[in-house]
Amino acid sequence: MPVNAKPTLRRLFRLRTILWMVMLSVLLLPLGSLYFFRFYENELVRKTEIELISQSAVLATVFRELIGKNSLETEPRYTPVFPSLDLSKQGAIFPPRPSARFSTSYNQNPLAQQAGKSMQRILKNTQRVTLSGIRILDGNGIVVAGSGELNKSLAHVREVKQALKGQFSSILRQRISNEPPPSIASLSRGTGIRVFTAFPIMDQGTVYGVVYMSRTPQNILKHLYSIKEKVILLTLVLLGLTSLIVLFISSRLSRPIRELIDQTQKVTRGEVETVEVLKHPGTRELSLLSNSFAEMSKTLHERSQYIEQFASHVSHEFKTPLTSMQGSLELLEEHMDTMSVEQRQRFLGNLQDDTERLKKLVSRLLEQARADSLSVSTETSNLLQALKVLKSRYTDSELSLDFDESSTDINILISRNSLESILANLFDNSLQHGATHIKLDVKAQDEKSKSNNEHVLISVHDNGAGISEANQKKIFTPFFTTRRESGGTGLGLGIIESILKVSSGSIKNIAVEKGALFLLTIGLVEDNNK
Repeated sequence: MPVNAKPTLRRLFRLRTILWMVMLSVLLLPLGSLYFFRFYENELVRKTEIELISQSAVLATVFRELIGKNSLETEPRYTPVFPSLDLSKQGAIFPPRPSARFSTSYNQNPLAQQAGKSMQRILKNTQRVTLSGIRILDGNGIVVAGSGELNKSLAHVREVKQALKGQFSSILRQRISNEPPPSIASLSRGTGIRVFTAFPIMDQGTVYGVVYMSRTPQNILKHLYSIKEKVILLTLVLLGLTSLIVLFISSRLSRPIRELIDQTQKVTRGEVETVEVLKHPGTRELSLLSNSFAEMSKTLHERSQYIEQFASHVSHEFKTPLTSMQGSLELLEEHMDTMSVEQRQRFLGNLQDDTERLKKLVSRLLEQARADSLSVSTETSNLLQALKVLKSRYTDSELSLDFDESSTDINILISRNSLESILANLFDNSLQHGATHIKLDVKAQDEKSKSNNEHVLISVHDNGAGISEANQKKIFTPFFTTRRESGGTGLGLGIIESILKVSSGSIKNIAVEKGALFLLTIGLVEDNNK
């Protein structure tokens, strides 16, 4: 039974590659969640900064109106302020804000003082809604409006100092709280920081004051609770991804293994004869395993069929002479006294012939068994030396061997005993079919030099009766012979085939007009010409 074609291994992942992918996915899921947590936390900080910028812009416009420094321009100049805070940067969080100081060289600005008093109620009402800390500073950094630190200087504070130069400044500072943080707060840095922004109040390039605001970013845990529907959706997405990973592993590993187990169990129960190659093995290793199982089951099936057929042939071959012997013995036992001497000698001769046939048959069966049980060997032999030994052995049989010593002086990948057994069986067959001359030719498997080939071809051509066209397809069948009366067992070619199969060689019959021609393919030692 032929094994199905092997799937293309290039399209399959290795098992270790899939395991790496799964492990990395499992590793990246929590890392991705952590990254998302940090990213989301940073977005909350940015959102807080944007809100403070918007509120500062409104309060700065009110302050300019109150001090009469809101010039009307024919073509408005847009000066957007973009958020710049990044919680992920090294050293992004500074210590708590320094305390305000009393200023000894303070020159009061009546317009700023008056504007501050006018805005006090606005700031108070705004703070109730936005929960922001708001300070309005004059051009010298003195607090003129806010919930505290009135008439004190904040000009020494880093962000205020930059705003007094006409540049917007924002900064993250550590938050001081009188309440101990909850245990879960360790997951978020946003619970221990505060965003400070210093927005310059300018008109035509002159700084008239600063809107100094601060606020703690929204707690990420509270925010996640406020958007719990989206969090649940995200959790379901992650569960879906995990399920896809499980399905991926199942389809790539579990399913092919289950299919292979199911096939082997069917073979064990006798429902099918061989294991088939998996159509979708999933990985390279499983594809190779599937092919190995298919090849193994095919080999075992063929071996089982061979043993079954061989046993049938053996029983038939033994049955014929045993039946003849039993008949002769029964006749001798019943008619011994009435038989003539010539008749007794004829029956005894038949018994002797059948005994010799059984003896020869047992000998050939043992030889066949040894050939079938041979294991792969690394032994080598010289073809010329083996031919010289056989040439002297068949001299008395009037069988001449013709070969070129220069072309046959090669080393081949087969043991000396196996090589002589192969050639002897071929020569014996030639003798049985009336051959008196055998010509051997050696050539490389292709047109390259011998040293560059893996196999060599040896042709054995005799001048005997040859093989009829009807028998050419039967000659390798065990016990098939046309010379049974003359002692043929029909095992010679089977023994040759078994020996060559172990050595990765082969034998085939070539149809010719005269005699018989067999072509042997045997492995060639690479260093023949070295």
